Amino acid sequence: MQNNTTFSPEEIARLPVHIAAIMDGNGRWAKKRGLPRTAGHREGSETFRRAAEYMADIGMRYFTVYAFSTENWKRPAEEVGVIMGLLEKYLQEAIDSMVAKNIRLCFFGDLTPLPDRLRRLIERTDAISRDMTGLQVNVCLNYGGRQEIARAARRLAERVAAGELRPEDITPERMGDEMYSAGVPDPDLVIRTSGELRLSNFLLWQSAYSEFYVTDKLWPDMTEADFAEAIRAYMGRNRRFGGL
Repeated sequence: MQNNTTFSPEEIARLPVHIAAIMDGNGRWAKKRGLPRTAGHREGSETFRRAAEYMADIGMRYFTVYAFSTENWKRPAEEVGVIMGLLEKYLQEAIDSMVAKNIRLCFFGDLTPLPDRLRRLIERTDAISRDMTGLQVNVCLNYGGRQEIARAARRLAERVAAGELRPEDITPERMGDEMYSAGVPDPDLVIRTSGELRLSNFLLWQSAYSEFYVTDKLWPDMTEADFAEAIRAYMGRNRRFGGL
């Protein structure tokens, strides 16, 4: 018998190709329970793991999450350290399971400021991921949408200065090719938790025509049923991309 976390064959044919998520509310989840903010991040990392496995199970092709923004370095050093430790722990576990799950892990963002151990784990994960053909999970790490657009503009400007391109050759398509997400279709659906109504510098270029789904639930409270509800809400919309 079908339950609310599975989809009928007709629904499967209408599933989005790419879902992105702004994983917001870890700190508030902890505060409501009288726990330190770091406890919320630990619970949120488990929700991320479950969400990725669910996306793989239903046949999603791409799942992109906002793990750590360029602005998050302003948080207390202890909190930043816990987040980096959780990312390291997740990658260590993912290396053991991604082959079995056929999940590919990719990273969007400037990875140079990250701790050495984490960077080495990312390199190892990248090497293993190359042979995976299932769900691609894109982890936005030390990522900012404005910074990504500026980086793309600089790279194209350097090519113009070198005589490889003319200014008139710079099109939206060429800009897209310089994004961290080059080769990945834009997200069909962006999910934001905790009721906040903003993008927070997430996928500014890629989400130009994405559908948005906002829930008051905090990220650590999200379940498979909540993700299925968001997907069904997306299926009920008429995407016009600026047309009629």
